[in-house]
Amino acid sequence: MLAMMVATVAFSIDSMLPALPDIGAELVPDNPNSAQLILSAFIIGMGIGTLFVGPLSDAFGRKSIILFGSVVYICGAALAWAAPSIELMFAARLLQGLGAAGPRIVSLAIIRDLYSGREMARLLSFVMVIFTVVPALAPLLGSGIVALTGWRGIFLAFVLFSLVSTFWLTLRLPEPLPRDRRRPLNLARLIEAGREMAGIRMVRLSIMVQSLIFTALFTTISLIQPIFEQSYNRIGLFTTLFFVIGMFCATSSMVNARFVMKYGMRAIITLAVGVDLALSVVMLLVHLTGVAGEGEFYVYLVWQTAIFYQMGLTIGNLNALAMEPLGHIAGLAASVIGAISTVFAGIVAALVAQTFSGTPLPLFLATLILLGLAFPLLLQMRKLERVKRQ
Repeated sequence: MLAMMVATVAFSIDSMLPALPDIGAELVPDNPNSAQLILSAFIIGMGIGTLFVGPLSDAFGRKSIILFGSVVYICGAALAWAAPSIELMFAARLLQGLGAAGPRIVSLAIIRDLYSGREMARLLSFVMVIFTVVPALAPLLGSGIVALTGWRGIFLAFVLFSLVSTFWLTLRLPEPLPRDRRRPLNLARLIEAGREMAGIRMVRLSIMVQSLIFTALFTTISLIQPIFEQSYNRIGLFTTLFFVIGMFCATSSMVNARFVMKYGMRAIITLAVGVDLALSVVMLLVHLTGVAGEGEFYVYLVWQTAIFYQMGLTIGNLNALAMEPLGHIAGLAASVIGAISTVFAGIVAALVAQTFSGTPLPLFLATLILLGLAFPLLLQMRKLERVKRQ
């Protein structure tokens, strides 16, 4: 149930991919590339909303904030369905993202309410299974909806998805945060909690790494459809290959759940990012030299699959590392972590997407830089862990 809540985000992003060319052609025929900003508007809105829903859920309970967020999400989807211009579409998607922050962030806080440590990481890995399966299916569903109803039907599907998940939550989930554990809204306490988070080096490092990895993910998602179409002329294979890649990458969370108890979160994250960093170097060299010729597309598929696969090995673990010392302020911690990583990712992904002019070079360079910054931070995290053990 909570996995479905978290998957609201993935569904709201990836099912849009097949609709972007039609939206661009109808709303911005002179600059169809700007339709990519529909994804970024949602991500930025979600990041902004993320900053508030955690403290609100600490004060008023988890379920009420999820339900309120779902109402805002549905209103945003309805406005996007009726939007006559690209500007109103951006505003509607921003609102929809604000609403999506409730189910996404508060679900993580609920898990922290009930579990901790490696057990929490294991459960987050199962949540990530759904988080990765939904994106695999979403473009196929999106293309089918577009074929049957036109691109506006996508937004009606968002309304239905939210209604089902919210109804399920209302029926099945007892309030996990009793009144005696709630923290009243207090600016001084919020500032104090923020300082506490900033004062823990492991938390700082986890947030920075998560921000860089999220940015790599959102950047590749925002450009994957135009790269298939314009860079490699394989648009006819897009939804099928996206599904295959997504279903394969869904196994990453199960792999993480299998090995995290034995090897630990930091070791798995470092290995995953290190492998993707090496593959990004190879991908950039292959593209610049042209050594693979027409086969470059298949190298790109391997590289893109590795980027997606990394998510199941890193995001849940990074959340667990950051949240581990913050159980007493779980809602606020989830909000701050999610807000920083998501807003950063949305802004950088939008900037990179606007540089696209038919070549995937900006994507390859951006991903290499992002992972190149993340890897030494991970080494610092492992060094910090060894010092604590001593």
